[in-house]
Amino acid sequence: MTWFKNLSTGKKVLLCVGLWIALVIVVYALTGSSGKNDEYQPQNEFQLDPWVSIHIGGLDLSINKAVLYLFLTAAATTATMIWIARKMRQRPNNVQTAVEAVYDLANNNITRGNMPAEYARKWFPFVGALFFFLLFANLIGYIPLPTNSHETTSIFGFEIPSFALYAATANISVPLVLTLVVWFSYHVEGVRARGVRGYLATFIPSGTPGLLKPLLFVIEVISHFVRIISLSVRIFANLLAGHLLILFMAGGMVTLLGLAALGVVTLPVAIVFFIFETVLIAGLQAFIFATLTAIYLGGAVSEAGH
Repeated sequence: MTWFKNLSTGKKVLLCVGLWIALVIVVYALTGSSGKNDEYQPQNEFQLDPWVSIHIGGLDLSINKAVLYLFLTAAATTATMIWIARKMRQRPNNVQTAVEAVYDLANNNITRGNMPAEYARKWFPFVGALFFFLLFANLIGYIPLPTNSHETTSIFGFEIPSFALYAATANISVPLVLTLVVWFSYHVEGVRARGVRGYLATFIPSGTPGLLKPLLFVIEVISHFVRIISLSVRIFANLLAGHLLILFMAGGMVTLLGLAALGVVTLPVAIVFFIFETVLIAGLQAFIFATLTAIYLGGAVSEAGH
């Protein structure tokens, strides 16, 4: 391989691209095209079919894969915190060091960095738990699990649902419920700290001319309701888009078009998307959600108001 090392970077890139194109041509010559697949429905990957149907009046409490992922997230969050609390050492191992680093991020950067000290002590358990819960929910969403009830896979003679990717946070109901908890919490805390009139007075910046006060008050009220949309949709849209990209690049597009050779091109892209999503997006979205929660809580009780 000495000749390859002696090539310039540009020639190495061109050679790799040429081999890649040649591989696509070879695969296409061997497999051809089976035509468009009208039976495959990509949206079924995100369909929540009830596994155990539970209905109480008009309330649907059925167990589905979203419930499974929420259970796994809650179990992982609880188990990790209990484990690290019982295994604390003066000379921490790598696992404890990593968890302590994330804990410090949640405690100092997210909570204490955006709230008065007395409220940071009070609300850190909530903000910290929210951060870890969303972090685990996002990361577990990139672990293939047998949750596709539309297709089956045979393992040691047993037919089980096919492996698929799904995230609880890719379902708008989960981020929305968490957002509503945050939204009501910071309003309640603001009222408790200032009283109803005092809290509503913070909606209008000091020094505002009298004629502009009603207009600014209405704008501020609207902005608070917009927070419900922005906070919930941000994490939902990012996780859903990421899963859709991985789904289509990893094989969905190949299946839809019936063109196996296309997989040679799309699979490397899917791997890049997968690494990008797990390394950056999963943690970043949990960080943003928790940070905005701390900012909203801090803004509701701080002396400067909103």
